[in-house]
Amino acid sequence: MIKKINNIYIPELKKIYNKIVIKKLINKFKYKNVMQVPKLTKIVINVGVGIAVKNKKYIDDVMKDLYLITGQKSVYRISKKDEAGFSLRKGMKISSMVTLRRNIMYEFLDRLISIALPRTKDFNGIKENSFDGNGNYNLGIKEHIIFPEINFENVKRIYGMNISIVTNVKNDIEAKYLLIYLGLPFKNKNIYGKRIN
Repeated sequence: MIKKINNIYIPELKKIYNKIVIKKLINKFKYKNVMQVPKLTKIVINVGVGIAVKNKKYIDDVMKDLYLITGQKSVYRISKKDEAGFSLRKGMKISSMVTLRRNIMYEFLDRLISIALPRTKDFNGIKENSFDGNGNYNLGIKEHIIFPEINFENVKRIYGMNISIVTNVKNDIEAKYLLIYLGLPFKNKNIYGKRIN
């Protein structure tokens, strides 16, 4: 969790990045400048709410849950055109999204790694092949109730979410090492057959 030092909140995971991960990445990839070291830029959490077409209050519940989970207010996205097959009209709210940056991003990722993911049923690690080719990782969560901030007794409907972890590098290998060193529990800690050090 976040600790307060000199009136500044510093997430534990950010301290680990600054003190440990940067050194590991420099040693691994032989960067000549610390500015070359991969880092997180943002985390985007998106929840599609197709059922909101029939129940407009549903998206409000989702937005409240996202606030509890992330500590930041989410925004809703609206449809850009009519889709008769889905009873969807232009201007309808169809998803809720929140973008995390800086300290709140590290704090969320820390809780995701150490608390939420281990609460997933039959959890044995996350997939390695969910990188997009540009150094960003997409993680699908099937049940939002894995986050301890959600009181199961108040849950009306269980839904999933997509978590996009965005980095400042444009290749998947460096991004994957960054995420492994930060503690993301991949199923097999190797890259293209090479064991992670």
